[in-house]
Amino acid sequence: MTPPPVSPGRAGGVVGTVLVALWTVGVVAGGQAVGWFVDQASLASGFALPYPLWAGGALGTALLVAVPAVLLATLARPAWARAAGWTWTAAAALLAWLGLARLVPPAEAERYLLLLTALAAAAALALRRLRPAAPADAPAGGPSAAGAARGAAAGVAGPLLGVAAGLLILLPWLWLGAAGGPLETGLAALAALAVGVLAAGLLHLRLWPAYDAGGRARRVLAAGSVAGVALLVLGAGAGTAGPHLAVLPVLAAAGFAAAALRTRGAVTAVVALAACGPLAGVDGEEVTLFLLDRDVPFWALVATGAAVVAAWLAGGLCAGLAAPSPRPVTAAVLAVAALVGAAGVHLGLGQPGFHGDRLFVVLRDQADLSGVTAATGPAARPARVGAVRDALVAHATRSQAGLRRTLAGWGVAYTPYYLVNAVEVHAGPALRPVLERRADVARVLLSPRLRPLPAPVPTVRGDAPAPRAPVWNVAMVGADKMWARGVTGAGVTVGTSDSGVDGAHPALASRYRGGDDSWYDPWNGSRAPTDHGGHGTHTLGTAVGGANIGVAPGATWVGCVNLDRNLGNPARYLDCLQYMLAPFPPGGDPWRDGRPARAPHVLTNSWGCPPTEGCDQASLVPAVRALTAAGIFFVVAAGNEGPRCGSLDDPPAPYADSLTVGAVDRQRRVSDFSSRGPTPDGRVKPDVLAPGADVVSAAPGGGYAAHDGTSMATPHVAGVVALLWSARPALIGDIAGTRALLARTAAPISAGSPTCGAAGNTTGAGLVDALAAVSAT
Repeated sequence: MTPPPVSPGRAGGVVGTVLVALWTVGVVAGGQAVGWFVDQASLASGFALPYPLWAGGALGTALLVAVPAVLLATLARPAWARAAGWTWTAAAALLAWLGLARLVPPAEAERYLLLLTALAAAAALALRRLRPAAPADAPAGGPSAAGAARGAAAGVAGPLLGVAAGLLILLPWLWLGAAGGPLETGLAALAALAVGVLAAGLLHLRLWPAYDAGGRARRVLAAGSVAGVALLVLGAGAGTAGPHLAVLPVLAAAGFAAAALRTRGAVTAVVALAACGPLAGVDGEEVTLFLLDRDVPFWALVATGAAVVAAWLAGGLCAGLAAPSPRPVTAAVLAVAALVGAAGVHLGLGQPGFHGDRLFVVLRDQADLSGVTAATGPAARPARVGAVRDALVAHATRSQAGLRRTLAGWGVAYTPYYLVNAVEVHAGPALRPVLERRADVARVLLSPRLRPLPAPVPTVRGDAPAPRAPVWNVAMVGADKMWARGVTGAGVTVGTSDSGVDGAHPALASRYRGGDDSWYDPWNGSRAPTDHGGHGTHTLGTAVGGANIGVAPGATWVGCVNLDRNLGNPARYLDCLQYMLAPFPPGGDPWRDGRPARAPHVLTNSWGCPPTEGCDQASLVPAVRALTAAGIFFVVAAGNEGPRCGSLDDPPAPYADSLTVGAVDRQRRVSDFSSRGPTPDGRVKPDVLAPGADVVSAAPGGGYAAHDGTSMATPHVAGVVALLWSARPALIGDIAGTRALLARTAAPISAGSPTCGAAGNTTGAGLVDALAAVSAT
């Protein structure tokens, strides 16, 4: 038998629909991915793109999608092709509408989710007022009899199957993701529900009637493909930068389950649960290139892939169970089984509980330490550090009393600090406006906290052998010449706040000060020095390591973990700085059990606290000022956002009391990545330079590795100060004198181009020279 000929209109409709679908998928998925990578690259360079650009991007994407979709809706001959074009046009308009929520700053997730809910609900209400349109070439009397029977039978069973399918799609996020705070999680669920209702209204309006006639393949495969493209477009407007990249493919894959079930309740359940996973299970600010290896981006990608596969599987199951009509009992059993299974996976394999951000409340009245003696030398040091600590504790105890009473009355937990007169409140942003209205509060910052992972991040290790001679960078600062004179840093303790330290590393183990007050891990509570990230082991090795890698191998060290998976927050940075002023034993109270006499002499700080971690420019000013008043030398990295002028802006690098270090390479040229001044308040920075390119130092596991960055340059200067104070103990605690000596004896370095207004904004005083500094005394 000769098959019936395919009409030109039908063939043209198929080709046109496929071409417009491919264009839409490419524009939406490709544009959103490129936009995210550009956003991440700008953050890495220290120049964050204005977040309203995402709203503009949604509008631009919507226009690019709408133009061909409108042409398809108006020019195509088959009704199903026109319905596809109309649905995609409407989805593009909804993308532009939902994109308005991106006007909210990324860090304010609760406000974003609330606005997204309102926008989606308003759009869903508007669609509800429109009547579903039957296609012009549909059979007389509206949908087929089979379709009407199927719709009636699905009245109860459809939503239950939708719940079962949605929970199957949600399952990977319940296993691999982690929820934020209670309010944020609740708002994420509410926003997902609103998006689900909106999606059901969008697909119900013209798409389902146009694809109701014909066999099951047309109803599920053809309609599901068109629905998937529409949901892809809709998903581009649901979620902040990062999570929305997961929403896109998951919602697109859910189109087949939606097409199999069709009813509003069923589609709402499928889409809402599919969207809830990325919206509630991952923090947008953690989907970042700053978290490498098997961290949040990796697990978000795995969860997304698994959810897409689950959505395809759900579509197939729904297609089978919904034909010829779904059975309510079967649907109910599947829904209950899916709910029990989802709960079991989350509680047994996932990361249950809430893991939201906190608030960092900075009080208006900061301590005045001008009356503390500035006596120098080893004998005067314990009393000086103790006086600073006692003054800070007394002032904070008195001025925080009212705020603490209020928080206790509300039943809200908190952690008080004295190095900065501040309190970390264990509550989310909902409490922020209330606290900001207090007369004793200067400002309220976010204190982000990383959500837990389903598996630990693998430990970074080095595979290079121990150097057989002093590495080039140690020789460049003159450290080996000091060793020849018998000066190795003995009698000086260097404190490091970083990702941790591999305390068993052969280059560092024998230099650990020991005792019960030389290690603190506020992130994970480890009792012995450990490091998974490797950054802290590497930087400390340059400062005090043996095996020819450290500037001051005779000095001892103490450590604190202020970075977890390469990110921190104001409270964790302050935990470590406060510990360095007055170390305390495990489980001790910093307010009562601190030991100022055990404070390290020099602090090496290869970190910065940008706005994405919750800091503003003044967040840590009182802390660095207090450490300086105590006679503790504070060395900090300039940052790796050069050669842009004005890129030296992340606290505490811009502070007057910080000795800020830029980087040079083997040829004594300023490294391109080294951040330049001036600081935001116009100060000339960095202060000095040190080697920071291809620096070989210790890595976890006993090996060695080479790294670049001002992080690598900073411990050189901490080591030089340790050598200087070891050779000239009278300088201990003399911060101003030591800084002047380092600047006066630094070797000049050519600034090159750009000069950033003054050569010092690129080179500071020049390259530090340990031998010249000691000789000059």
